[in-house]
Amino acid sequence: MNSQGNDTIRRLALWGIPLSLGVMGLKVLAWWLTGSVALLSDGLESLTNVVAAFIAFFVIRYAQKPADYDHPFGHHKAEYLSAVTEGVMIVVAALMIVQEAVGHLGNPQPIQAPVLGLAINFAAGVINAIWAVTLIRVGRAHRSPALTADGQHIMSDVYTSVGVLIGLLLALGSGYPIFDPVLAILVAINILYQGWRVISHSIDGLMDKAVPPDEETVIKDAIARNAVGSLGVHDLKTRRAGAVTFVDFHMVVPAAMPVREAHRICDRLEDAIRAIHAGSEITIHVEPEGEKAHGIRVKMIKET
Repeated sequence: MNSQGNDTIRRLALWGIPLSLGVMGLKVLAWWLTGSVALLSDGLESLTNVVAAFIAFFVIRYAQKPADYDHPFGHHKAEYLSAVTEGVMIVVAALMIVQEAVGHLGNPQPIQAPVLGLAINFAAGVINAIWAVTLIRVGRAHRSPALTADGQHIMSDVYTSVGVLIGLLLALGSGYPIFDPVLAILVAINILYQGWRVISHSIDGLMDKAVPPDEETVIKDAIARNAVGSLGVHDLKTRRAGAVTFVDFHMVVPAAMPVREAHRICDRLEDAIRAIHAGSEITIHVEPEGEKAHGIRVKMIKET
C-alpha cells in the first residue's frame, strides 16, 4: 500500500474516536429522556464502538510499521487482532443487551418523551450509517481488516438503531410497552450474528487463508502471461496479511539458463503481480529442469 493510502486509513481511524464519543453521547441522552430499555441497549453497543475506535487507531498505526529484525514479514496481522477484539466486543454487547432486556420482560415500563428521544436516536443512527459506509468502503479499497471491521461494527449499530426505532413505534402505537424489551432481544440476536462474522473473517486472516478463488485466478493468469522463457510454474501459494498479499511459487528453467536471464523473468513476473496487487510480497523459487513438480501448476501461455 502506498503512503497516501496509509495516511487515509490513519486519518479515518483517528476521526472515529470523537465521532463514536459523540454518537454515544446522543444515544445515552435519548435513553435518559425516555427510559427505554431498547434505547439503553443501543447506547451500550455504542460504548463498545468507542472502545473499538481507540483500539483500531492504535493497532492500525502499529500494523503500518515497516518490517524489522524481529518481524521480517511486517506487522500487518496486528489488524486482524484488532478485528477479532471488535468481534468479541460486539458479542459481549449483545449479551449485555439480552440481560437488560430479559429483566424488563416481566415489568415493561412506559416510554417517556418518546418524540424527542426517537428524534435524537434517529440523528445518531444517520451519523453512524454515513460513517460506517465510509469505513467499509475505504477499508476494503485499501484491504485494511481493522478499518473494515470497525465499519461493520458500526453498521451493526445502525441495524440496532433501526430495529429499536421500529420497536418503539410499535410499542407507542399499540400501547403495549412489552414491545420495547422484546425488540431489544431481537436486536441482540442480530448483533451476535454480526459479531460472529467479524470474528470468523479475522480468524481466516490469522490462519493464512488463501486469497479468494477469483483473485487467485487473476494471479495465475498474470504468471502464465509473463513466465515466457521458463519451462513451467508450480506450487503456487497465496495468503493475505492486512493490506499485503503474499505470493509464493516455484519456477522451472532450463538447467543451462544463465542466472541473469532467470532473474529477468522473475522481475517481469513480480512487476505483473504487483500491477494487480500493489505492494505484494513475492517469493519465486527458481529450479533447474528435472526437478519433480509439486503443488498447484500454472498453465503457461506460449509466445506467438
